Amino acid sequence: MTEKNFEDLTPEEMSKLRVEFAPGCFDHFEGTQEELDELIAEINRMIHSGELFEQGVDIDELDEEELAELDHMMEKTQTPRIIQ
Repeated sequence: MTEKNFEDLTPEEMSKLRVEFAPGCFDHFEGTQEELDELIAEINRMIHSGELFEQGVDIDELDEEELAELDHMMEKTQTPRIIQ
């Protein structure tokens, strides 16, 4: 199968995309279960409509300051996990 860019996907292909969230990715979510369900539904809607890709930014296009800010945000949200 050849690799496609998201902007090359047809509406039918977009509707078939599947989103998988990493275990624990919402551990620090500070809302109700209903709000989390709404957030997940909105993410799925934006992916299937293509809106997420239209508004997204390629990480390779970020400058050093933006990358440092992103790295800092990610460090703040990561919790060390002990694997037994």
